[in-house]
Amino acid sequence: MRRRAVLTTAILAAVATPGTARAADPGPSVTKKSTTQLDAQAVYFVSYDGLVNNNSFQKNGLLTYKGYQYAAWYTATKRAVVARRVLGATSWSTITLSHTLKSDDSHNVISMGVSRTDGRLHLHMDSHSDGFFYVKSVAGLLDNPASTAWTSAVLGAVQTSLDGVALTSQFTYPQFIATPEGELQLSYRVGISGNGRNALAEYDGSTWTALGEWSGSTGTYTSTHGSSTARNMYLHGIDYDVNGRLHAFFTWREQSAAVMCNGGGITNHDTGYVYSTDRGRSWRNDAGTVVGTTGSSNTVAVTVAGLVVDSLDPDHSLMNQESQSTDSTGLPHAIISYVPGRFGQCTTNYVTDRTTNGRAFHVRKNSAGTWQKTEIPIALNSSQRTKLVLDKYDNAYAVLPYGRIAGASKSSGYTDWALLYDGSGLNAFGEVVIDELRVKADNVLSFMYQEKSSGTTPSALHVVDFALPA
Repeated sequence: MRRRAVLTTAILAAVATPGTARAADPGPSVTKKSTTQLDAQAVYFVSYDGLVNNNSFQKNGLLTYKGYQYAAWYTATKRAVVARRVLGATSWSTITLSHTLKSDDSHNVISMGVSRTDGRLHLHMDSHSDGFFYVKSVAGLLDNPASTAWTSAVLGAVQTSLDGVALTSQFTYPQFIATPEGELQLSYRVGISGNGRNALAEYDGSTWTALGEWSGSTGTYTSTHGSSTARNMYLHGIDYDVNGRLHAFFTWREQSAAVMCNGGGITNHDTGYVYSTDRGRSWRNDAGTVVGTTGSSNTVAVTVAGLVVDSLDPDHSLMNQESQSTDSTGLPHAIISYVPGRFGQCTTNYVTDRTTNGRAFHVRKNSAGTWQKTEIPIALNSSQRTKLVLDKYDNAYAVLPYGRIAGASKSSGYTDWALLYDGSGLNAFGEVVIDELRVKADNVLSFMYQEKSSGTTPSALHVVDFALPA
C-alpha cells in the first residue's frame, strides 16, 4: 500500500507541475458559446485594407477585468462609444462619448487600458501621425463595477494630451500595457510610416510621464536591389510575461522602394525580437546584449546585431503588426505572414499576392532557447492579419481573417496545426479584435468582429465567445 501511495503522489505531482506538457493535458479545441451584438449599425469604410473598429494593432479594443467585459467602437454617426457587460451576459450597457471620429482612416482606432493601482479605465483614440484624444475614468470604476452606475459621469472629459503631457504631434498606434506592479504604460509611434520611432509613456496611478523613444529610424539597410536610409519598426505587440519580462516582436519597414524587386510589393523585411527586464527602460537582443536605452540616443536600430530571429527580404509581402503572446513559462510566441518562396521570389501586388498565396507562420522560442517556425497549413485568402492566443495548457490558437480559428497542441511541438472553426455564420469582414485578458479570466476566447458591407454602409458589430479546453 505504501509503494502504491508513493507512486500515486508522484503521478499527481507530475500532472500538477505548471508549464509542462503532460499526457493528460487536452489539445486545442473551441466550442462556440454565444454571439452578442454591440451595434446594429457601426461605422463602415475600408481604409488601408482595414476597418477602424477591427484593426490588428487595436490592442485592447475589447478587454475583461474583474468579472466585466468592456468594448469600444465608433457608431454609424462616428461617435465614440464604450460599453460593458457582466461576463456571459447577453446585453451591453453603453456610454456615448463627446467625441466624433475626425476622418475615414482605419488607423484611428480606440484602445483601452486598465491602471490597477487606481482602478481607472483609460481610452486613447483617433490618431494617425497627428494629435490624439484621451479619456480617463474616475478612480475605482473598474474595481467596483456592480456598485458604480455606468453613465457618462464616470468618464472624464476628452483631452488632447495625457493629463497635460503632450507626447508628440505625430502619434499613431496606441497600445496600453499593464506593468506587473499595476501601473499602466502606453506604447506608441512617433513620426510616420517609413520614418518613425517607438516610444513609451507611463502612468503611476497619479501622473503620466514620457519615458521617451526606444527604436531608431536611421542607418542604412541594403537588399539585393538597393538601399534605404530611413524606416520604422512595426511592433507585433508588446507584452509582459509571468516573470515580469517585457517582450516585443517586430518587422522593419523601409522608406525607400529601392529595396524591393517590384514597386507593387511592400518594403517590410525580417522578424526581429527584443526584450526588457527593467520595465522598458533598456532593451536586449535574444542573446541578452543591451541594444537600446529608452529616452536616449542609443536606440534599437536596423544596423544593430542580433535582432533578427527570422530572416526575410522585402520581396515576399511580409505583413507588419501581426500578433504575439507569451506562454505559461514566459517563452515568446508570434504569428507572422507572407508569401512563401515556393510561390515565387517577387511579389508584385502585396494585396493580391497575399490573398492568393499568403500563409501564416507560428514563430516561437522553445525551452532549449532555440527559435522554431511552423507554417500554418491554411490559406489566408486575405491580405489581412492573424491573431494569436495561448490557452492555460499552452496550446496555440490562430484567429485567421474572417474569424476562422486554427489550433496546435503544445504536446506536438506545435506541429499539428488544423482548422477548428471555419467562421461560418459570422460574415466577418476580415481582421478581428481579441480579448487578450479574458482567456486568463474565464478560459474563453472572445473576439470582436464586424460584418461585411460595401462602400460606407454601416454594418453590425458583434462579440463572439468560444469555450477553450477546461
